[in-house]
Amino acid sequence: MQMTLQMLPLAFGPMQIVLIVLAVLLLFGGKKIPELMRGLGGGIKEFKKASKDDEDDNNDTEKK
Repeated sequence: MQMTLQMLPLAFGPMQIVLIVLAVLLLFGGKKIPELMRGLGGGIKEFKKASKDDEDDNNDTEKK
């Protein structure tokens, strides 16, 4: 079976995920991870808000 680009995200097994989590813990430490996740969540929230604002602007210009 040949691996395609669409199947790549499915290629991670439980052991690979555990290794990634351990590497993140070693790099950033347990105290820093919640702060990083808060920052990531805030970035996603801002991105969604900007996308929605852009969509609203596009709808306003189409109505004119």
